[in-house]
Formats: sequence, structure tokens, C-alpha cells
Amino acid sequence: MNENELRKIAEDYPFAGRKPKQADTVVRVGEVEFGAGHFAVIGGPCAVESERQINEAAAAVSLAGAALLRGGVFKPRTSPYTYQGIGEQGIAMLVAAGKRYGLPVVSEITAAEQIPWFSEVDLLQVGARNMQNYALLKALGQCRQPILLKRGLSATLQELLFSAEYILAGGNPNVILCERGIRTYDTITRNTLDLAAVPLLKKLSHLPVIVDPSHGTGIRSLVLPMSLAATAAGADGLMIEMHPHPEQAMSDGEQSLTVEEFRELIVAVSRLRTVSGNCSRLRDDQ
Repeated sequence: MNENELRKIAEDYPFAGRKPKQADTVVRVGEVEFGAGHFAVIGGPCAVESERQINEAAAAVSLAGAALLRGGVFKPRTSPYTYQGIGEQGIAMLVAAGKRYGLPVVSEITAAEQIPWFSEVDLLQVGARNMQNYALLKALGQCRQPILLKRGLSATLQELLFSAEYILAGGNPNVILCERGIRTYDTITRNTLDLAAVPLLKKLSHLPVIVDPSHGTGIRSLVLPMSLAATAAGADGLMIEMHPHPEQAMSDGEQSLTVEEFRELIVAVSRLRTVSGNCSRLRDDQ
């Protein structure tokens, strides 16, 4: 795809595209910023399981130096027999843990009628299975909170941007795009993490782009190298699944980092960003 083709695609998005807005958008979540050079890591378990568990996770996220706490309370699962989350009561646990450790919180909303329950959640996540839930997207366009929009399992980048348009056109300017892997013919990894999406989306759109290597690979040992790769590709942040006791996790334990592994990831990513920043300054001085 050449530059002219990219430019033509970008013109299809009056709110999300580069043509109406050349400057990168900065999305603020509490005191944390994404985009235009601002980078943040979201960490926490796939699901809120108990008050003790989410507080342990929040303590670990804070101590590691990550910026936001994640935790799902409504879990849209492929099988109706797998863990579905603890529901509305989990929101209060998540919010309380975030406040205790000074972390903005992120959780997935699955239906428009849930919006009042999420009034204290700082960043509302639209999961991959709801990327084209247009009734939900329209409702979120009228929300005050910023939205984290995940790419669908088989969605093209153009479809992801059109989904963002629904939210932006509704009046909510604060949308963060998330690459979380797509379904391909490979069966070794959970999904295929499409890191080319990061620079492509940043050419097509002014919106921040983050990467979720946990769902993108489904394999714990791959999360660190793909986090580094995503950072090097220009991502504005990472979303990492971490559990205080992955072997006991109700969902996604096999892809969740331990507390120590999460700390190591934060250190490694911070070092890479420091080196990359120094290299950028060297190029600018030449």
C-alpha cells in the first residue's frame, strides 16, 4: 500500500482520520496520558475474582510502576460454561482497589444498559467481540469517560476505524485504539499479533494506539518480547495481564504474568524507551 492509498483511506474518517486532524490526540485517563509521546502501561488480572485478589494485583501494579489497573467483571466468553465474571459487585472492588493504590481503573463494558454501573470506572473498554456492537458504540459516544476500543478477532483496520467513528461522531473525542491480535490459520498462539497495525494506524489516524500482547499471543513467555516489539513499533502503551497467582486464575492464567515477571517487563520496556528516545534525539541533531 503506497502513500497515496493510505491518504485516500484516511479521508474516509472525518473524525478519526489524519486529514481533519494532523496532530496526535492525547487521551487523558485520570492523571495518565496516552499519545503524542505519552506512554503508559495498564496491568492487572483478566478478571476481578475477589476483593483480596484485586487488591494484591493493584499493589503489584503500583509497586512495579505501571499507571493503570485493569480487571474484567463481565467476561464475554466463547463457551457459556467458562468463567463469566462476578458482575456488578466486581466494579466496586476494582474501583476501591484503584483508589487505595492511586491507580485509574479500566474495565470492559458489554452492553449499553451497563453504563450507569461504570460511572466510577476511569476507562471503559470495548472488547474484541463488541467492536461492532453499534448500539453500544453509539451510547459510548455520549459518555464522559474515555474509551479503549479493541480490534475485533477478524476485523480489518478500516473496520476498527469505522467503529471508532461511531464513538467520535457521538461526541466523545477520547478514544484509544488497541491491537490485540487477530484470528489466522496458526494454532500455536492464541491469536496472531499484528504489530504492523501500530504504524499503519498511526499513519491513518491521530488516535493513540496501544497493544495487548497477552491476548495477542496467549502464551506467558511471549508477552515480554512482544511488548518490547510493540514499544519499538511506536505503540503509545501496553495492556498486560498480570495475576498475583496465575496458577489459580479463573481465566487466562496461562497468559498472565507473575508479579515478578510484570516488574521485569516494566523495567525492560522503560529501558527500551530510554534508548529509543536517545536514538531519536541523535537523529534529530544530525
